Amino acid sequence: MLPRIPQQSAAASGPKRFGADAVLGAELAPVVSGARRRALRDGDRQVDTAHLLHSLLECDPEVRAVFGGGPQLDRLLGYLVQRSIGYGLRWQSAAEDFGAGPVTAGGGWSPVAAGAMEEAYERAVRRGDERARGLDLLVALVADPRSRAVEVLGRAGVELPRLPVRAGGECEECVGRGDAG
Repeated sequence: MLPRIPQQSAAASGPKRFGADAVLGAELAPVVSGARRRALRDGDRQVDTAHLLHSLLECDPEVRAVFGGGPQLDRLLGYLVQRSIGYGLRWQSAAEDFGAGPVTAGGGWSPVAAGAMEEAYERAVRRGDERARGLDLLVALVADPRSRAVEVLGRAGVELPRLPVRAGGECEECVGRGDAG
């Protein structure tokens, strides 16, 4: 029998940094899993912010509620579906990295998506939670005006400066950042 390796508590392991499994609440685990599957199925080199947005809309009713349903949500989902079948927005085989360095093999995170996950976690910590929620991720996805999620939202007619407000985001952090181009 092998000796047991003592488990280290989360508090003893040092500061938490981005790691999808380490910082996500139970509600975001299916979002990340869905985004990974979508990127793999689409033949994309990385999981990007559009994959996260699509999966977030499919998995999280609170996030869908931010868009109020109706034509805007339908149009948004339509753009995301077009993207996933290789029609419309032409991102396939291009990485969402903005010159941040080499793309990792095996379908890692785009730097922008990794940053959004980190920001979602930091938002949760500022709120006093240990895990990020869907609304945290949504606000983080619109924080970088160069992200694919922002491009899709803009094409669907979503008013980006108002989105973080409807999602409960800190207005001074987010309003106006998503509409720059």
